[in-house]
Amino acid sequence: MGTQMIIRINPEVKNRLNKLARVEGKTTSQMVRELIEDYIKERDIGVYIDDLWNRIGRKLKARGVKQRDIDRAIKEARKK
Repeated sequence: MGTQMIIRINPEVKNRLNKLARVEGKTTSQMVRELIEDYIKERDIGVYIDDLWNRIGRKLKARGVKQRDIDRAIKEARKK
């Protein structure tokens, strides 16, 4: 497992989070981990760029471009 993090949170917010977690069949810790991971994914430019490359690759593949050519083009673009 990962490392522990201690945070301060408003008691009412904690109670509401606990209720939502129970409804979804998760622990509060699971909910907090998912929220933090989603937050990072939304804001991490590296993840955004990787997703963009993947979408471009899928579109090129749909147009008949071979995977090795897509990989080569991405590799070349990343060098620059």
